[in-house]
Amino acid sequence: METNKETAARQYRPGDVVTLKAVRANEMGAFLDAGTGNTSDDILLHRLQQTAPVQVGDEVRVYLYLDPHRRLTASMKLPKMREGQLGYVKVLSVTRDGGFVDIGAERGVFLPYTEMQGKVHPGQFVWVRLYRDKSGRQAVTMRVDKDMARLCRPVTDRKVGDDITGTIYNITRDGFFLFTKDRHIAFLHRSEADPKRYLCYGEEVTARITYIRTDGHVDVSLRKQKEDAMLDDADKIMAELASRNGRMPYCDDTPVEIIKAKFGISKAAFKRALGHLMKQGRVVQENGWTILKQ
Repeated sequence: METNKETAARQYRPGDVVTLKAVRANEMGAFLDAGTGNTSDDILLHRLQQTAPVQVGDEVRVYLYLDPHRRLTASMKLPKMREGQLGYVKVLSVTRDGGFVDIGAERGVFLPYTEMQGKVHPGQFVWVRLYRDKSGRQAVTMRVDKDMARLCRPVTDRKVGDDITGTIYNITRDGFFLFTKDRHIAFLHRSEADPKRYLCYGEEVTARITYIRTDGHVDVSLRKQKEDAMLDDADKIMAELASRNGRMPYCDDTPVEIIKAKFGISKAAFKRALGHLMKQGRVVQENGWTILKQ
């Protein structure tokens, strides 16, 4: 035969948000009716977990969790997420088995190692979905790309060239997926990212829209507009010339790999910047060398 405690355990689980009646009180706090008919099963709502004084007879909406002794305990501090919902949350701690994140409740919620994406560290904000694992315990996962696809809205009030800000929720071999406050999805290809900037899960990124797709998603870039980039690239060339007494063994015919390694830009960008400097009369090319004009 099922015991009263087994009935209570079946009825209420850690992570549940429920409304319970205060049936008695002492100096520790109020005790809430667990519905078993046995007062020893009543659930403690400690006075430190009360956001307002609770009197006997009050019906209180509470969040249930396990205390250090694994007893079902209540708090009036309610979580900001419900099961199945997405949230942008702070990582509280990381262990060998996983981590814990803050969903606004009395206790952190477990992020299993198998549900992590990338390198996760305390203090980092990440996108997660709240669920229950096979044992019935609440947990979160960072694998939210399908959820984002269901929740997103098409871009209708932006145009190419506009800036858009989002946070990274998925990283693939090709690039980074961002989710904005307006629930838009933006894709930043790796070739359009800043090679000197390491991008991680949860990081906020402001980028320029380069293309609006038929599905309402947008492609974005962290690269400057060509004209602005050309001026920056020209400065790099002039700095290299200055460090070499006005002569450098790089020109229009220099292989792509060497240009990329030396200046960190594409061959096309190098040629644009070099052509700009030649048009200004600041440099000339002779026998595979670029020379600063005096």
